[in-house]
Amino acid sequence: MPSPSQGGHPGAGTPATTTTSDEPVRWLTPEEDRAWRSWIAASARVFGNIERDLRRSSGLTFDDYEVLVRLSETPGRRMRLSRLASEVHQSPSRLSQRLDRLTARGMVDRVRCEEDRRGFWAELTPLGLAALEEAAPDHVRSVRAHLIDHLDPGEIDSLARILGRLALEIPKDT
Repeated sequence: MPSPSQGGHPGAGTPATTTTSDEPVRWLTPEEDRAWRSWIAASARVFGNIERDLRRSSGLTFDDYEVLVRLSETPGRRMRLSRLASEVHQSPSRLSQRLDRLTARGMVDRVRCEEDRRGFWAELTPLGLAALEEAAPDHVRSVRAHLIDHLDPGEIDSLARILGRLALEIPKDT
């Protein structure tokens, strides 16, 4: 029986041909299925290994690191919370919990927005910048070890092009 991605579905003797909306299903070809499953396996390994390395070397999670990086790259090293949530691909509530932890560690401050008293900025502290600067070399080594060094320059260019296009074309929150 074909796998669910190739045209079958669990518990069925024959492949499904429609969805609940009665639109025809475009099942994955064997090559598409191979690409899909390879992407799942590779991305899980890459992110899992980088997360593990980052935690061991700095005590930061990948998401903590991304928040610190985004703040370090903005003028004044601060960003409105709504924009930061979008930049790091987290819901506002998840970002709020992350900022609570980073604030407790002295790495980020929440500052009320003067122009809009309802809004807040997340602001990188000197301690947060120091933590980022200390973590960055090991993080880059990890990214190289688990991704970049496994690809030749042409593959890096192709990967950047493909993933960049996906990042632009796929709507957020879908």
